[in-house]
Amino acid sequence: MASLDRVKVLVLGDSGVGKSSLVHLLCQNQVLGNPSWTVGCSVDVRVQDYKEGTPEEKTYYIELWDVGGSVGSASSIKSVRAVFYNSVNGIILVHDLTNKKSNQNLYRWSLEALNKDSSPTGVIVSNGDYDREQFAENSVPLLLIGTKFDQIPENKRNEVLTRTAFLSEDFNAEEINLDCTNPRYLAAGTSNAVKLSRFFDKVIEKRYFTRDPSQVSFAFPAFICIMRNKSNKSQYAIMITLVKPLLTLK
Repeated sequence: MASLDRVKVLVLGDSGVGKSSLVHLLCQNQVLGNPSWTVGCSVDVRVQDYKEGTPEEKTYYIELWDVGGSVGSASSIKSVRAVFYNSVNGIILVHDLTNKKSNQNLYRWSLEALNKDSSPTGVIVSNGDYDREQFAENSVPLLLIGTKFDQIPENKRNEVLTRTAFLSEDFNAEEINLDCTNPRYLAAGTSNAVKLSRFFDKVIEKRYFTRDPSQVSFAFPAFICIMRNKSNKSQYAIMITLVKPLLTLK
């Protein structure tokens, strides 16, 4: 069987919003029984039929990179995460619908991943300070997903959904609200499933059918780190799993 072409999608958001549960649901179509904190980055793969049901249909791998959501003031935290932001084809921004702070922090996550964050890690960029023009030239497809929909009190639901609608508008992205413990929210034929498929098709289209020099190929699931010995100019390679396609230290 021939290998499939693939795209890389980051899954970003604060710790505890349910990124790992979401990725497991998207890739395995099952509820994650005992979710744990993600340290560094975890990668899972989903199969996507691009333009399903048309003569142009083709199967691709979607790599979902679940980046640990620890927030801290040390620049080292941001530097460590930066290695996962290489060669990104799409971004899923995840927030907890019951946690307003996790909504606001999506501005910081998006700016950090797209290398436009001039603020130290841990600084919240609120809606009032957000400049939509920062994304005017952004070519990376974005999708907004709110989790724990089932936990929103009935009398707060309209308020919460109004707030997420503004988020969606700011990011120029479609939004999906769901409960990661209930696969029916992403069942075939639902509006959520249609939005998800449309997003992945857009990511694939940007990667393979749009001329963009910033979108380069990458290896999976590991990268080669070339270490050079300055004394004798020799070099050797170290394979590091699930970090970055190619890193050369000089």
